[in-house]
Amino acid sequence: MSLPTPLSPLAIETIGTPTLWAVTIGAVIALLVVDFIATRKPHEVSMKEAAAWSIFYVALPLAFGLYVWSQWGGTTSVDYYTGYLVEKSLSVDNLFVFMLLLSAFAVPAALQQRVLLYGIIGALVLRGIFIAVGAAALSAFNWVFLLFGAILLLTGAKLLKDAVKGDEEHEKDPSTMRSVKLMRRLMPVTDDYHGPKMTVRQNGRRALTPLALVVVAVFMTDIVFAVDSVPAVYGITEDPYLVFATNAFALLGLRALYFVIQGLLTKLVHLSYGLSIILGFIGVKLVLHWAHLNWTSVPEIGNVTSLVVVVGVLAITTVTSLIASKKREEAELAAAAQDTEPAGPVDSPSAAEASSGNQTAGH
Repeated sequence: MSLPTPLSPLAIETIGTPTLWAVTIGAVIALLVVDFIATRKPHEVSMKEAAAWSIFYVALPLAFGLYVWSQWGGTTSVDYYTGYLVEKSLSVDNLFVFMLLLSAFAVPAALQQRVLLYGIIGALVLRGIFIAVGAAALSAFNWVFLLFGAILLLTGAKLLKDAVKGDEEHEKDPSTMRSVKLMRRLMPVTDDYHGPKMTVRQNGRRALTPLALVVVAVFMTDIVFAVDSVPAVYGITEDPYLVFATNAFALLGLRALYFVIQGLLTKLVHLSYGLSIILGFIGVKLVLHWAHLNWTSVPEIGNVTSLVVVVGVLAITTVTSLIASKKREEAELAAAAQDTEPAGPVDSPSAAEASSGNQTAGH
């Protein structure tokens, strides 16, 4: 009787040819250059401008998904669309943190889109590194699926715990970040912003502007975001090209999306619950995939099922969030109206004075 064949390292299958990689990276760089040109003159972003860019950055990945379907079939396109939805939902949660940073550092409205653009570039670079490392690790060690699954399960559990406690990550004070404290120790920091400049000469010395601090804070949060977003999309597809494409498309539209849904962000009160469910679900999927590689009798979760779960959770989370926000607003309005109503009949000044005088006379 022959011994079982040892489990070999996973062969990564990808649709990413050198030409496709080159075209995609070139397109991403070109879009970033266009964004830099659009933000070269600091200005407040109008709703019309933000909506136009948002429509473009939603239509672009949707059209690319149709191209994937026409070239590589429905299964690959389902993987792509599912990964894109997961990354987009995670990126919307990231906007909460960006909103906090822009507010905490009192970033002028005219400079906000430049800060967001720096954050997107940092996120793309970091996720590119994480994607390359993840692909190399998955091709060499099957247990990396188990590791990624554990990361997502722990992240999902933390999101759920913070949401239940009401102590979510976007409530933290960014001024306590070690990177910001370190920068303040290494170089002086100006009190005021100096347009898009990160450093200026002050009193004969080079000094940082508050813009440099907020950009570093955004970069540091990008590292945290990459830790959960890259394993999450690897739980949908093992193709490093699709992982990069979904991340790039989800991030590129963040600058414009921020200004479109800035008011809506505060209404998505249940988003953390939904994301914790999605991350936990993908974590279980990765663990089952690892187990299936070792024991073929262990079932796997199909990507069509994954797509249905992700869409369903996001839809339910959005609806319940809007309902809860509406009820909260109605309760606040009712409480405010009740506070403005008179508590009861009030004696006229003359009556009150007369009563006071009678009491004094009696004594």
